[in-house]
Amino acid sequence: MNAALHEVEQLDAQDPLRQFRDEFALKDGMIYLDGNSLGALPKVTLARMETTIREEWGEGLITSWLGADWVNAPRRVGDKIARLIGAKAGEVIVADSTSVNIFKALTAALSLQEGRKILLTEQTNFPTDVYMMQGLASFAGTGVDCLAVGPDEVIGRLNEDVAVLLLTQVHYKTGQVRDMAEVTRRAHEVGALVVWDLSHSAGAIEVDLNTANADFAVGCGYKFLNGGPGAPAYLFAAERHHHAQPVLSGWFGHARPFDFEEDYDAAGGIERFLCGTPSVLGMAALECGIDLMLRADIAEIRRKSVSLAELFIERMENRCGDFGFELVSP
Repeated sequence: MNAALHEVEQLDAQDPLRQFRDEFALKDGMIYLDGNSLGALPKVTLARMETTIREEWGEGLITSWLGADWVNAPRRVGDKIARLIGAKAGEVIVADSTSVNIFKALTAALSLQEGRKILLTEQTNFPTDVYMMQGLASFAGTGVDCLAVGPDEVIGRLNEDVAVLLLTQVHYKTGQVRDMAEVTRRAHEVGALVVWDLSHSAGAIEVDLNTANADFAVGCGYKFLNGGPGAPAYLFAAERHHHAQPVLSGWFGHARPFDFEEDYDAAGGIERFLCGTPSVLGMAALECGIDLMLRADIAEIRRKSVSLAELFIERMENRCGDFGFELVSP
């Protein structure tokens, strides 16, 4: 183990990302490997939350919706996330949870797919993705069917009956990385739309939604984006799909929310995917994590991830191979 730690230290000394460790509130000597579940706390977040709570909320009160630009936070932070995932400004909005955004993305995609009824995914997908599909299908009655097939059977099951394919780009158990561009191309060949779950990829690997011609995507803010526990999630909708109807028609998704009109009129752009009042405190913490991530080189993050994974695999094979451990990641 000492030899392994020494090798890690040698790699760390040559690492262009080394400076970023001091940006996080981590105990000396701690090796934290759970960013896939909860990202570490950026030190700058502490000061930002103090300002948001004491000054913007405590002193500014309701005037901070405009004075501190709370009202535009979903779009502002969304535009920053867009730069991390290969989207354009105005294609990403920060709101709600990943689960709720999955529902919004699925229903928006379905609104564009008249005559199609199958929601397709893979078995062993992250549970909330499948649960939201099942709940939507149950609510829709005979209008929608939810179908989960083996991971290797997804492409072969795509046909003219499939309305929407929901996949996680990086599988949370195996680490399998889907070829987003190829999968999307194959889905589009039969007229299906794709919703990508980026919860285990954004901030960890290079993501380029527009190059892949992606339709919709969702992701959380509390893993590799370091937004804090329960941080707001985000939703991507390609500009060409901004006329879709995401069903959840809350007041912040209205074209003129502060006119307080009786009937719903959806906003014309990405704002139509908003629903209720934004979580200002969660948004403030998330923005700190995003700003920190934008300073890093995602290609270097991925390179380091691969290097550490290779070291771990090598050590496991040499030291633990006789105990029945088997590599399941492709």
